[in-house]
Amino acid sequence: MVSFDGRAPGTPVETWEADPRLLALPPLDGAVDPATVSRLVVLAAHPDDETLGAGGLIADAAARGLPVTVVVVTDGAASHPGSSTDAESLVATRAEEARVAVGLLGHDVELVRWAVPDGAVREARAEVTERLRPLLPWPDGVLVAPWSGDGHRDHRVLGEIAAELVDEAGVAAPRLLQYPIWLWHWGSPDHPDVPWSSMRLLPLDAAADAAKRSALAAYASQRRPLSSAPEDAAVLHPVFERHFARGREVFVVDGHETAGPAGRAAATEATFDRTHARRADPWRVTTRWYERRKRALTLASLPRERYGHVLEVGCSIGVLTGDLAPAADRLLALDVSSVAVQAARERLANLPHVTVEQADAARDYPAGTFDLVVLSEVGYYLAPDAFGRLVDSIVDGLADDGDVVACHWLQPEGDFRQGADDVHARLGADPRLHRVSHHVEDDFVLDVFSRDPRSVAQRTGLR
Repeated sequence: MVSFDGRAPGTPVETWEADPRLLALPPLDGAVDPATVSRLVVLAAHPDDETLGAGGLIADAAARGLPVTVVVVTDGAASHPGSSTDAESLVATRAEEARVAVGLLGHDVELVRWAVPDGAVREARAEVTERLRPLLPWPDGVLVAPWSGDGHRDHRVLGEIAAELVDEAGVAAPRLLQYPIWLWHWGSPDHPDVPWSSMRLLPLDAAADAAKRSALAAYASQRRPLSSAPEDAAVLHPVFERHFARGREVFVVDGHETAGPAGRAAATEATFDRTHARRADPWRVTTRWYERRKRALTLASLPRERYGHVLEVGCSIGVLTGDLAPAADRLLALDVSSVAVQAARERLANLPHVTVEQADAARDYPAGTFDLVVLSEVGYYLAPDAFGRLVDSIVDGLADDGDVVACHWLQPEGDFRQGADDVHARLGADPRLHRVSHHVEDDFVLDVFSRDPRSVAQRTGLR
């Protein structure tokens, strides 16, 4: 069970240090070398994240004379749920603690505070993205953010925003480092979500270690009780806090250390592998009535009773694939996750006309002509430019009377690269496609596009 209660001890430092992989991690090289790095920008979801995760790196950079900016995104007001402490007072306290802590890391470190409501980074995603864009450390800088796999929503979303901006910048992008915090609490060395191959170790010299310890001590509201009430207990349990006072820091470089589509695809694959490895049915598509009903509506929307060659992009564990199979002579199902592909193959093993392959359709679209292409809950995981390329590939490979079915969740989620409306608008904007049907509810939109502009009644000779 993943826990984000820092008042609980979590996994002890000794458990992590008993694994020889930790101290054998490759070193983090060149992150604050003034000869090659122009600037360091460190993002913190909450006041103290910057010190916990990257305080030593900040201190080292400042000591070398490197310009450093620390951006604290939220006001930190939700650190003590249920507390009787006035929220305005707590916000002011945490702001002052951040000012002192960052000053202890380096006298010339710039502190930027945005005061987004604590816990609402996902809701403020667009605002945060736009405010961060002009602060990116162009062109030879380093951007440091919370690790997007940390689990905590604010950390995850801020890490994703940083990664998206780096992707968007292309060859001119700054280097991206991400620091885990909650991983040390809920994780353990053998947990499947630990990104061992992407982790780098930064040993701290005595000066950087001392600066970090002093900065951490400045966050008294997190380290000591606000009052004797249980809900005012210290947020950082001493066992948890020890992870951040051990003379080293760990950063995740993931696929963004090597810029380009291949690195980004690997990161996406790893993300969905972790999702499917944690649960056999991550989105409960086999048990939720909502999901079963949505699949029935998807099948009922098909303009034709039967198709020759069908492609499903993003098949996950193959539940919709199995429902589509009776309407297809041949069905190719794709997913970026090897874990999902294996599960889908097992589920569909008795259907010889169904093939399941691991592939990123946005990068490596399958050859051939398809009579039907199905995009269910997949388009918004792609950045707009990548999705645009996918749409072009789909339409280029679509039969003269071929259909495209798209169904997407309308509510915002932290890991979406764009909204469902954007996905469906891009499909509708292709002049080669005609919208045959449109079904919208509060929670999802279901559209059928086709090269054939005729209605189902016209196709079947009713008019």
